[in-house]
Amino acid sequence: MYDQIKATAAFIKEKTQFNPEIGIVLGTGLGGLVQEIDIAHTLPYEAIPNFPLSTVEGHTGQLIFGKLGGKNVVAMKGRFHFYEGYTMQQVVFPIRVMKLLGITHLIVSNASGGVNPYFEIGDLMIITDHINMLPGNPLIGKNMTEFGPRFPDMSEAYDKALVTLAKEVAEENKISVQEGVYLALSGPTFETPAEYRMVRVLGADTVGMSTVPEVIAAKHAGLKCFGISIITDLGVPGKIVEVTHADVQHVAALAEKKMTVIIKEMIRRV
Repeated sequence: MYDQIKATAAFIKEKTQFNPEIGIVLGTGLGGLVQEIDIAHTLPYEAIPNFPLSTVEGHTGQLIFGKLGGKNVVAMKGRFHFYEGYTMQQVVFPIRVMKLLGITHLIVSNASGGVNPYFEIGDLMIITDHINMLPGNPLIGKNMTEFGPRFPDMSEAYDKALVTLAKEVAEENKISVQEGVYLALSGPTFETPAEYRMVRVLGADTVGMSTVPEVIAAKHAGLKCFGISIITDLGVPGKIVEVTHADVQHVAALAEKKMTVIIKEMIRRV
């Protein structure tokens, strides 16, 4: 797998001659941030050796290189999920490629269901920690010492300085934000009322189907991570309604402009 990662990174470097500092993973319905990037190169996933392909609506499947907030960035317009049938190693393959391309920071976004009774649809939540309830971990198997140690520390999965910076940017721009814990389940079904209750009992504020494997791989590789969720539906007793993927995309698109303001200004200051 490391040889494949190295070969993919070499291919991208040869194609783009671009040195990104910050990697961005755009979640369901959140690809609009790309419009803020001064794009230098666009590579469709199908044109990149060894890259998985996006199979979910709202995940276009492009690697975007360019300037955002005065920094060189590489953005994934479309991520990969365990429920698509990919292995954990395939899900995090692009994160490891971006590490070899030279990034030092990773910003991840997602659409998630809120289980905190104080949350509302459309809220932004800065992720302060996560709970891995996926049936696996991307570090299972032989350790890739080229990236990091066998037992990486996860006491600060989401960089506290970046969390503080995001809150400062939000306050300056009069954007209301929540903070909390993200829990990952495999999906692809949305949660039952009983599962929403379980998520809340376990100590989480939101639930989704992504993000955690990427952050684990990023921390293993020594990257500083920041995560933000858009609350697209509620798993709170009395507020649970039938949810479709189209509903999630619609709410994410409406809230995306606020998220874009925060991420763009954060990158400028990093």
